[in-house]
Amino acid sequence: MKSNRKKRLRPPEVCPVCHDEVPANALACPQCGADHNSGWREDADENDIAAPDDEFDYEKFVREEFGTPIKPAGIKTVWWITAMLLAIALLVLYLYGLM
Repeated sequence: MKSNRKKRLRPPEVCPVCHDEVPANALACPQCGADHNSGWREDADENDIAAPDDEFDYEKFVREEFGTPIKPAGIKTVWWITAMLLAIALLVLYLYGLM
């Protein structure tokens, strides 16, 4: 009978990405997070791991990621003016109606 378990791969003793020691039972490097899925790449650049970009433009990122904001559906100016005029008219009728 074949086992459905995957053979657990052993990590290298020293991480090829950050050169930190990796415990024998670790699934990933505790320092940089490199593992068998992301790769214990020998050619990995140490600066690639979670290094912030010095020239990062947040505004550009937001524009590219989310696009331009959609104008919310709301009451148009004409209806605000109409509501104000109606409120004033009702107030005038109420005040002059009592006198």
